[in-house]
Amino acid sequence: MPAGSAIQTLIVDDQLTIRSLVRNGLHQLGITNVREAADGEAALRELITKSAHLVISDFNMPKMDGLELLRAIRAHEPISKAAFIMLTGRADRELLQRAAQYGVNNYLVKPFTVATLREKIEEVFGAIT
Repeated sequence: MPAGSAIQTLIVDDQLTIRSLVRNGLHQLGITNVREAADGEAALRELITKSAHLVISDFNMPKMDGLELLRAIRAHEPISKAAFIMLTGRADRELLQRAAQYGVNNYLVKPFTVATLREKIEEVFGAIT
């Protein structure tokens, strides 16, 4: 993947403050093509309408949690190749194993820094700048 500005990203979290923190961090990394959704159902509708290269999604959300969103993305061929980074406040072993089964690309544990965000994205895409 070339420069970060080419990475189309969807942030999914039910908390506006977390979406804002992730968006600001992405902008600092040069990733400016960013959309947002407040839950998994809205995110899935958004992705079906317009795909993304990267989904950064919270695990714990109403309506459709992060694992359910990940499974739905992987099951829908047109968007199944999108990179998926799970954002969670709990890095417990069971969650990580289930996410790995469903094809998660990486994990980002809250609270996070911009440097950690960069590291997790570059582990998926390679250097972004």
